[in-house]
Amino acid sequence: MPVLVLRPEPGCSATVTAAQALGLDARAAPLFAVEPRGWALPDAAAFDALLVGSANAFRHGGAKLDALRELPVHAVGEATAEAARTGGFTVAKCGSGGLQGVLDEVPAGTRLLRLAGEERVELTAPAGVSMAEVIVYASVPRALDPAMLPALRAGALVLLHSAEAARHFASECARLGIAPSAVALAAIGPRVTAAAGDGWRVVETADQPSDTALLALAHRMCQS
Repeated sequence: MPVLVLRPEPGCSATVTAAQALGLDARAAPLFAVEPRGWALPDAAAFDALLVGSANAFRHGGAKLDALRELPVHAVGEATAEAARTGGFTVAKCGSGGLQGVLDEVPAGTRLLRLAGEERVELTAPAGVSMAEVIVYASVPRALDPAMLPALRAGALVLLHSAEAARHFASECARLGIAPSAVALAAIGPRVTAAAGDGWRVVETADQPSDTALLALAHRMCQS
């Protein structure tokens, strides 16, 4: 069964490589291109730490990030933490179960600055934690690669890493006349599953919001 990966580069190629290592017929079909956004640099002295949910914040934040380098980073996962370290930041916390889980463990009294994308998960700060945010990048939608149409019509499995990707993919299927009933979906979390809507051949959700868990789910779905 062909497995299509829709996430932007460089994550798309990384997921394809990992999927192929599992023996999956994985193909890159990125539906977004990540671009920097102009943003106003706040006073670093007003914050104690950074909260970051994507490596894209460090890849596309630009020179203004230099002024924030003394702030420790609370990162959603290892890929984001590694991008932070590569950029010269110190990682205080690396999560494994979503950004809200990381935020929930931030000590009371911490003043957080969230570096985010335009499409982002709404978060609730725990008692005693304050949080401001700046938008430093955006994922710009792209048309679905026409080379992927035969695989989709033949019953491909599509990996969904975000709610934004789920909605845009559904829109592209409608535009191109691809019947949802022919396509199987593997989603990285319940929010993504909900965004995909109904009518697909099958939709399953990973046990954890990580690329590793999503690929394990894809492997199981292809075997069955």
